[in-house]
Amino acid sequence: MKIGEAWVDCNSLIFSVGNSTIFDVRGLDNLRKDHWYLVIANHQTWVDIIAMQTALNRRIPFLKFFIKQELIWFPFLGAAWWAMDMPFMKRYSKSYLAQHPEKKGEDLEATRKACQKFRDTPTSVINFVEGTRFTEEKKQKRGSAYEHLLTPRAGGVALALSSMGDMFDAILDITIAYPGDPVNFWGMMCGEFRHVIIDIQKRPIEEWLYQGDYASDRDFRKRFHQWLAHIWEEKDRKLAELKG
Repeated sequence: MKIGEAWVDCNSLIFSVGNSTIFDVRGLDNLRKDHWYLVIANHQTWVDIIAMQTALNRRIPFLKFFIKQELIWFPFLGAAWWAMDMPFMKRYSKSYLAQHPEKKGEDLEATRKACQKFRDTPTSVINFVEGTRFTEEKKQKRGSAYEHLLTPRAGGVALALSSMGDMFDAILDITIAYPGDPVNFWGMMCGEFRHVIIDIQKRPIEEWLYQGDYASDRDFRKRFHQWLAHIWEEKDRKLAELKG
């Protein structure tokens, strides 16, 4: 983890040489490196990851992503993800479960067991709830009801909470805004990364969020979607304010 934090420091220094970026980070008070956090955020550009790493490095535990178990065999990166203790998840497809119904629930249980090691190591797990970067084209294609966001996908958040919910101290709800237009990675490399606002809201972890069965309990799934939709409505209004 210390190597990972040093790597982020180096990246931040390199990118600061070519960019005079204004980092307006709000809500850093009371964040701790010895706590466990579930981080949820909107996603507009690959620069989001660099911006969040820069703002949060050494203030909370090193950011980790849930990664499909098969990607551990990806050349070079798979070994790096394993070395940095990224949580690997095992997921069966619907078609596979249709042919092997006895396997239902085994993937979630395997993911939970894989996450048990984090009980002894403060951990931050991040989930981009929209599942992909926001564009107007994707917004129209998905029929999103939000002005600045895609419709949230609850499955990843539900998996993280089911696997590690009783470990988390809080949810960090992060809203990332770029006054003007979001800069892409190439734009950042060309020195066009000028201003980013990162607003952090700490939300409590309620027991019902990780005690229900998202996959099989329709009522729980409906309540979970309503909870996430409420957060997304707030985030959409906040983005409108931050973008001006």
